[in-house]
This record gives sequence, C-alpha cells and structure tokens, in this order.
Amino acid sequence: MSEETKFSANPGKQLIREVNGVSYQRIPIKTHLITNQDNMEDVISTYAKEQMQPGDILFISEKAVACTQNRAIPMEDIRPRPLAVKLSKYVTKTPAGIGLGIPETMEMALQECGTLRILFAAFCSVIGKLLGKRGWFYIVAGPKARGIDGPTEGTIPPYDHYVVLTPAQPMETSKKLARSLGHPVAIVDINDLGANILGFSEPSPSMDLIAQILGDNPLGQSDECTPMGIIRKVSSI
Repeated sequence: MSEETKFSANPGKQLIREVNGVSYQRIPIKTHLITNQDNMEDVISTYAKEQMQPGDILFISEKAVACTQNRAIPMEDIRPRPLAVKLSKYVTKTPAGIGLGIPETMEMALQECGTLRILFAAFCSVIGKLLGKRGWFYIVAGPKARGIDGPTEGTIPPYDHYVVLTPAQPMETSKKLARSLGHPVAIVDINDLGANILGFSEPSPSMDLIAQILGDNPLGQSDECTPMGIIRKVSSI
C-alpha cells in the first residue's frame, strides 16, 4: 500500500493538498468526545503518538484544547447584557458559523476582549463597510473574539448548547504539548472559510504555511469526531 493510500480523508475532504509545489497529507485522527474531564497530553498520547513519524506536525482544533481548559460555557450560564444583544444584531452571518451573531457569543467577546475594544471594533466595522471593506471588526477585536464558537447545526452534543472560547495561552500550550508528544504541535482555528494558527511550538515552518496547508479545513466542522490530525510531507517518488 502506497504512502498516499494508507489513510482516509473525511467525507467531502481531500487527503492531500499542494502548497508552493509541495504535497502534504492531512491525516484526520478520530477521538472520543473531548471534555473538561480530559487532559490534552493524555489525549494526544492515546490517539496520535503511535501514528507520528519524524517530520510530522500534529495539529489540534482550538475547540478541543479549550474544552480541556474549562473554556466551554453552557448557553444557560451566560447572561447577555443589553449591549451584547444590540451589537449581535449587526454581525454578518457566514457559512462557517454564527460567530458573534448571537447575544451569548457577543457577551463573551465583551468579557474576553473588553467593552471598549469591542465598541471600537464595531465602530471600525461601520467605517469599513462604508468604504466597501469587510472584516475590520475581527481585525480590531483580535483573535480572542474571532475564535469564539457558538452552537451551530451539526455540532456534537452537548456542545450544541455551549459557547466555546479560544484556548488560554495557545503558544505556551502548543510548546507544552510538543514536549510531551516529542513532535511539533499546532493549535488551529479552521473552518470552511480558511485557517488561523493560534499557536505553534516551533519557529518553522511558518504559521502562514501551516494555514495554507490546512486552508480547506480537512477536519470538517460537524460530526466527524476528528479534532486533530497530522501534517505529513508526501515523499517524492
């Protein structure tokens, strides 16, 4: 069996992606449902360690890491303030999810980023739209706001009733996990619109290259149960 056919891609996804003339496998890894009762070092040891080869990079969904850090919050525990309700009405919905488009996720953005920063981001968003530019809100609000996930169709229970925040200290966490695993680790926020690398344990390859390799979201974002995967450069034949 060739290196290219040992593994299976998630339904509707490609196993191999070419970036700058180099082909990479993105090998999805199935796990159990990860919760705050799990230790991520134990999870990667159980599911990924034996599959890793020299040169491989393990990438982990930021949502899975956040869940182990108690950063998944039940919707009923969030009490949106009137400002959160008002601001959420103006958020553009995308195919990737609701983002801050509901009061509960907007409330958590206000708590995570600070009210003044979110208000300034909203102001910049208005100016941007007047100039025909989109995306200024999340540029100003920053990765903590951009990475907040709300419940969407297809989300695995019980997280279909949760708001999940970005992981705490993603750079430091990726380095800690890499030391435990013995291989490079990236913590990623990927959806069907693209990839954002929140933390990476190594200085190279660049996080921009990793984002390009994962830009088509090989893990999927519904019920695949693959919160992590391996990046492996395809050997030349």
